[in-house]
Amino acid sequence: RRLNRRPPVTLLEVFQEHVKRRPARAMILFQDEVYTYEALEKRSNRLARLLVGRLGLGATGRPVAVFLPNQPAYVWTWLALAKLACPMACLNANVRGRALRHALGAAGATVLLASPGK
Repeated sequence: RRLNRRPPVTLLEVFQEHVKRRPARAMILFQDEVYTYEALEKRSNRLARLLVGRLGLGATGRPVAVFLPNQPAYVWTWLALAKLACPMACLNANVRGRALRHALGAAGATVLLASPGK
């Protein structure tokens, strides 16, 4: 039924429904760390405010390239960008050189989010 809804249900809406219904339930288990739905909601909101305040993202809907390794920060970055309606260009964190330049060019992003050392 949800898939037939107009407009369709988004992953962000599903996530936010889980935040309301089960905020203390674990969403991510990463090494020795546990991240609940509520914790991810707070982190993504904090990042969204930072991206609006420092980079002017938000109402523009500008594409953002994300060059992060497989870690929990990737999830709250995706959530923050979804909340700001900014398309996310997911770049493989292992790609370098010409392939990376091509991916960045194809993304059309004017902002690149990367972890330190990348």
